[in-house]
Amino acid sequence: MDLATRRRRQALFLFFLLPGMGVSSWVTRTPDIRDGLEASTAQMGLILFGLSLGSMIGVLCSGRLVSRFGTKPVMGVGTALIVTSLAVISAGTLLSSAPLVTAGLFAFGAGIGGGEVAINVDATDVERITGKTTMPILHGCFSLGTVVGAGAGIAATAGGLPVHWHLAAVTLIAAAMLLYAVRAIPAGTGRSTPGQAGSGRPGPKLWKDTQLVLIGAVVLAMALAEGAASDWLPLLMVDGHGVDATAGSLVYTGFAAAMTIGRFGGAYFLDRFGRTAVVRASAVSGATGLLLVIFSDSAVLAGAAVLFWGLGASLGFPVALSAAGETGPDETARVSLVATIGYVAFLVGPPGLGFLGDHWGLRTAMLVVLAFVISAIFLAPAVDTRGRLAAMRDQRR
Repeated sequence: MDLATRRRRQALFLFFLLPGMGVSSWVTRTPDIRDGLEASTAQMGLILFGLSLGSMIGVLCSGRLVSRFGTKPVMGVGTALIVTSLAVISAGTLLSSAPLVTAGLFAFGAGIGGGEVAINVDATDVERITGKTTMPILHGCFSLGTVVGAGAGIAATAGGLPVHWHLAAVTLIAAAMLLYAVRAIPAGTGRSTPGQAGSGRPGPKLWKDTQLVLIGAVVLAMALAEGAASDWLPLLMVDGHGVDATAGSLVYTGFAAAMTIGRFGGAYFLDRFGRTAVVRASAVSGATGLLLVIFSDSAVLAGAAVLFWGLGASLGFPVALSAAGETGPDETARVSLVATIGYVAFLVGPPGLGFLGDHWGLRTAMLVVLAFVISAIFLAPAVDTRGRLAAMRDQRR
């Protein structure tokens, strides 16, 4: 691996780490944010709708933006929106303004929805150049960021640090990380040229590719499992299992730590057992964890089960993205399509759980997530692309 590629890979670590740190920073403070805004569960769902709306705009525009401008400017602008959003959420909590917090979440959603698709396209290119299984490790940096952010959130919650000061500090750190990382990303990756076959963006023909659609379904299930925990796990433990806010944040940190371990250790298991076996085992683990969290009345058992939930949700997203790029030509469009499905599930699905939770409780609402994760057990063979790769090699001869 040459020096430029090594620096690019290191920069991608930070581009994955930063949004993870950002999302867990405000997620661990959601009980305090809710109390400060005096919002009900349904009202929190409406506030989180700002995140959904922003993310929908981001993910729907990202493929075309990458195709036109390349990954670097889309990554830079998207991540800058994440940094800005943290400052807006901080101001909203200071002023106890639900509209301002909603606006901040809108900007966060637009940034992560648009920027993260570009980051994944760039990461897929690095994986192709190096010839190594690196996507799980890169996504592990996102999970590591959630651990770091959650740890700081727990300390801030336990120490009684106001949310606005906590998020203001995270904003400054994130801005410094962005300025350092963006310089190492080369221009032009993912950009379409007039003579290039393929548009670099998802089109109707890709939706007719059965294997690609099934890979998207795997991503949908596993990203929803991750997103549901990211948005609701602290409140699920506080409201559903009667623990205090600090303990709720600690359980979320355990989830994030399990995600991190699963992703950093995933390359070994993928190389040894293959994608299908690993994704299926992951879905079984996630379903087991969700079952115990939903149906167990023991807060201790539910908190421990979150570790199975986190391990189960860890590998589906990165493995499916790698598989998507290997299903045929126009890799950028294929990765963009599956990444878009994943981020819609991650960012848009969880707020809908808030409306269900307001009527039936958050524990009952998680049955929806459980159903999707169980479906991934049966859809796991879709991520095996060896047949498609062999066919493409034969066509090139």
